[in-house]
Amino acid sequence: MNSSLLQVEIAGLKFKNPVIAASGTFGFGKEYSGYIDLNKLGGISVKGLTLEPRKGNKPPRIAETPAGILNSIGLQNPGVNAFVVNELPFLKKFDTVIIANIAGNTIEEYCELAEQLSDTDIDAFELNVSCPNVKEGCVAFGNTTSGIANITRQVKKYCRKPLIVKLTPSVVDIKEIGIAAEANGADAISLINTLLGMSIDIHKKRPVLANNFGGLSGPAVKPIAVRMTYEVSKAVKIPVIGMGGISSGDDAIEFMLAGAMAIMVGTWNFVNPNACIDVINQIESYLSGYNYKSVYDIIGKIQLNG
Repeated sequence: MNSSLLQVEIAGLKFKNPVIAASGTFGFGKEYSGYIDLNKLGGISVKGLTLEPRKGNKPPRIAETPAGILNSIGLQNPGVNAFVVNELPFLKKFDTVIIANIAGNTIEEYCELAEQLSDTDIDAFELNVSCPNVKEGCVAFGNTTSGIANITRQVKKYCRKPLIVKLTPSVVDIKEIGIAAEANGADAISLINTLLGMSIDIHKKRPVLANNFGGLSGPAVKPIAVRMTYEVSKAVKIPVIGMGGISSGDDAIEFMLAGAMAIMVGTWNFVNPNACIDVINQIESYLSGYNYKSVYDIIGKIQLNG
């Protein structure tokens, strides 16, 4: 692997390559460590963390769709203290950037998480302000410019690590949400989170998911995610991390041409545990094939028609 070809820097953090395992699809790294070498990843955004342990929503919590999945996990996680004691030491054995994805029901909970984790060996935060599969709480924070501005501004006071704000696609104008995050202290932006969806069992005449609705992810959302990544990257000056339906290096390159400095691979990890490594290798082959000297040579280089 050509490190100089793939290396990117985001908010002062050096990533050996632009491929990050997305939160909620990679656990805490242990789950995939028997399949791939975690050292090869650009980074890992860990499963969403809350102050206290959560059992999540009752099952069924996942439903397969023609081009992805609906999930209604409900932020099941062991809580921040268990993460610091039981999971983080394992992750720090590997040479990869560790991003803590944090969520809560109140701004105060987010701030407390940021304060606690700032004293640990994580490298950055990903602020999860849009959880469409949670009945109350963080979904409200990401839906308006005032909401995103307020939570970003408040959490930033307690962050002593770079702050990545993760945006929901369920808004009128994604550009304005991104601008509000940037103006209130975000060091980078990641997008998109899942889209709210529903699946119905036609024989039972009931929703497939016990929670009725869930977050749609996978290849079905990619065109929306690429468009929104393009729009936000043109509207802000801070780095943008793109995600949504990436299953190959070609998909990743689309996001980078649209303006993403890095990308996250999520749902496809369930289909192919080696997905992140495959994407890294395919990006490198593409860059080498066109004789590019750096991944920066393609970031934001889309040429619109007309």
